Amino acid sequence: MGKYFGTDGIRGRTGDWPMTPEFALRLGYAVGEVLGENGHRQGPVLVGKDTRVSGYMFESALEAGLSAAGLDVALLGPMPTPAIAYLTHTFRATAGVVISASHNPFHDNGFKFFTPEGDKLPDATEAAIEARLDQPAQPINSARLGKAVRIQDAAGRYVEFCKSAIPARSELRGMKIVIDCAHGATYNVSPHVFEELGAQVEILGASPDGYNINDGVGALHPENVAEQVRATGADLGIALDGDGDRVILADADGTVVDGDQILGILALARQQAGGFDGGVVGTLMTNLGLEQALGGAGIPFVRAKVGDRYVLEELRRRDWTLGGEGSGHIVCLEHTTTGDGTVAALQVAHLMHRTGQPLSALAAAIPKLPQCLINVPVSGAAAGCLEAEPVRAEVAAVEDQLGQRGRVLLRPSGTEPLVRVMVEGEDVDETRSAAERIADSIRAAI
Repeated sequence: MGKYFGTDGIRGRTGDWPMTPEFALRLGYAVGEVLGENGHRQGPVLVGKDTRVSGYMFESALEAGLSAAGLDVALLGPMPTPAIAYLTHTFRATAGVVISASHNPFHDNGFKFFTPEGDKLPDATEAAIEARLDQPAQPINSARLGKAVRIQDAAGRYVEFCKSAIPARSELRGMKIVIDCAHGATYNVSPHVFEELGAQVEILGASPDGYNINDGVGALHPENVAEQVRATGADLGIALDGDGDRVILADADGTVVDGDQILGILALARQQAGGFDGGVVGTLMTNLGLEQALGGAGIPFVRAKVGDRYVLEELRRRDWTLGGEGSGHIVCLEHTTTGDGTVAALQVAHLMHRTGQPLSALAAAIPKLPQCLINVPVSGAAAGCLEAEPVRAEVAAVEDQLGQRGRVLLRPSGTEPLVRVMVEGEDVDETRSAAERIADSIRAAI
């Protein structure tokens, strides 16, 4: 990670540096200068956001900085992150920017950038932007200032794109689906995708007020959509996060189906359809059950670092098309260049409709080992406490205890001041006890 850029752009609490209007203006100017120097300038910079109240402020500041550097700006308003990645490519834009902190609470915000191809910015470009941020802005001639316009039909374009992720003339007629939009960026697009394909849709979390994004709703709280599916007799529940790049599902019984199982369902379906080449990319956090299920089916599986950008890099390196994370980032590279919750959910819904199988039957093919994840808040650099001798000793003791029956993973979060402790094993109680022991050792070392 760089000085400002983490694993998923720049993120922090609004009002604390760097999430201030001053920084956003400087960031826009730095991005404009770097992209101009690299010869990437070919169209406007697309700027979208989620539904946080601070999005208005950051949108205006970023627009001013980009314009001051001579770049035109096209404002999309509230739009899911994957929509902006797609539109950046189709608009032949110079770059795309998402003002969002994804699944974080409303008081956080951030900036994510896309290349003209809809990919995350390369590390070298992020480093160049960071270097430029520490230099004073140089005024340009007013004749070279950029202009700003607002795109009115962005939502409709994205809805049509999502529908193209399943075969033409396919429909979902006869299905009842509950969708939780987390009071976020999908509230005015994702329900339309399923409605226009003929499904009966009940909507939750679609009344954003600037403050309620991710607040007890969406992919972080799939129990809500699960409960509503049970109560209404729906076939499927879809829980999206605040910026729409994550999805968690619920079957008709209200059982939650996470990203690892969604990956497995899509991989097995593609193999059975005879059109699946290559394998699946997961992460260090991917449940061992998915790896075992794919191995049993003869589908290769590899792990990348945590973060959909690293999943994407590994997919490109191997020329594969399917990867993702248990948190619900699902990358279907033949359709998208980033995690897209709506596209992933639509493909599962289409599979259910086409085969007549309920989600519970599809998910049963991907059994999961018990996995305990504990987030330990930290301040400052997390690496120091992870290297503390008591922590290392506790990790070694747990690994000896589990042997070949499980695994341990410790890593600093790339988006929040947390250390993530993950322990996986065959026994639920043993796994949780081991994770709690390691978490306690980290707390004592802070």
